[in-house]
Amino acid sequence: MQFIDLKTQYENYKSEIDAGINTVLEHGRFIMGPEVADLEGQLADFVGVKHCLSVGSGTVSLEIALRALGIGPGDEVVTVPFTWISTAEVIMAVGAKPVFIDVEAETYNMDSTLLEAAITDRTKAIMPVSLFGQMPDLERIGAIAAKRGIPVIEDAAQSFGATRNGKDSCGATLIGSTSFFPAKVFGCYGDGGALFTDDEELSVKMRAIRNHGGVKRGHHNLVGLNGRFDTIQAGILLAKLPHFPDEISARHRIGARYSELLGGVCETAAIAPGNTHVYAQYTLRVSDRDTVKARLQEAGIPTAVYYPKCLHEQPVFEPAGAKYGDFPVSEKASREVLSLPMHPFLDEPTQDEIVGAVKQAIAG
Repeated sequence: MQFIDLKTQYENYKSEIDAGINTVLEHGRFIMGPEVADLEGQLADFVGVKHCLSVGSGTVSLEIALRALGIGPGDEVVTVPFTWISTAEVIMAVGAKPVFIDVEAETYNMDSTLLEAAITDRTKAIMPVSLFGQMPDLERIGAIAAKRGIPVIEDAAQSFGATRNGKDSCGATLIGSTSFFPAKVFGCYGDGGALFTDDEELSVKMRAIRNHGGVKRGHHNLVGLNGRFDTIQAGILLAKLPHFPDEISARHRIGARYSELLGGVCETAAIAPGNTHVYAQYTLRVSDRDTVKARLQEAGIPTAVYYPKCLHEQPVFEPAGAKYGDFPVSEKASREVLSLPMHPFLDEPTQDEIVGAVKQAIAG
C-alpha cells in the first residue's frame, strides 16, 4: 500500500508526461526553457493573480520573498512553530528572527487572536502556514497586518488548489508561496516551487533575485541566488495541470469519506468555515499516537507524523528565545497527530481497509 501513490498517477498520465519530457530533451533548453514561462502563465491564471514565477524549491521561494521585501538582520517575522522547518529557517537565513505564535487546535493553522500581541516595531512580515491543505483566517490576519503596513506571505506549500471564501490559496495575500516537491498536492518529479503576486514591482524584484540578482544577463543590481526552475520539471507540471481539477475533486471526496467513516472514533480533520481542503495530508489525532502508529504498521498501513517536534524545540531555533511550554496547542498536536494514506487514486476498498485498521488499532 502506498502512502502517496505517484506511480499510479504517472501511469494514468504517462503519454502526456513522457511527451512533455521528450520535448525538452529535444530542444535542449534545460534551465528556464520555454515551458517555464508557459507554466508560469497557466499557474497565474489558475490562482487568479497577475504574476507567477517558478523557482527551484518551496524553500527557496520563501527566501526569495523575504529578500524581495528587504527583510534582514534586526527584523522579525511572525509565524507558527507547528510546521516544516523551511518556514522558519528561511527567516534565519536572511538574518531575521522568527517570532512564533500558537496554532488553532482544530485546523493547526495560525491562531489569529494571538497575532497582535506578537507584533513589534521590528515586525517586517507575517508568514501564516496553510497546513495540511487548508488556509488560515487570512482575512483577519490581513486586516491586522494592513493596519500596520506589514506584508503577509502565505506559506502554501501544502494547500495549492484550496480556497477560502472563494479566493485561491497563493492568491489571497501580497505574496503566495508553494512547493512542487513530488509528494505535494501538485508536484513534479524533483524539487520545485513558485511565487505568486499581483504586485508588479515585487514580481520584477523576485525574478531578479531568482537569477543571481539580475533580470538582464550580465547586470546584477540585487544580491540574489540561484533559484531557477528546471525546464523538464515545468514540462511535467504542464502535463499534470489539466488533470489537477479532477484530482482536487477526488481529494475532497476521499477526505470527506475518511471523516465520515472515522467520526466518533477519533478526532478527524476539521474544515474551517469558508474553506475547501485539499488534504495534502489526511491528519487525525489520537492520544496514544505511537501505539496506534505501531499497530497500523503491523497491519501493513503506512502512516506519517507531521511533525513530531515543534520548531521551537529544535536546537537551531534557540536564538528565537522560545521554550517548551510556550505553545501548548502546537506541542500537544505534535504528540497526537497521525497522517493516513492520501492521494487522488485511493479507491474505496483500500480506504475501507485503512479505516478498519485504524478502528482496530485505536480499540486495542
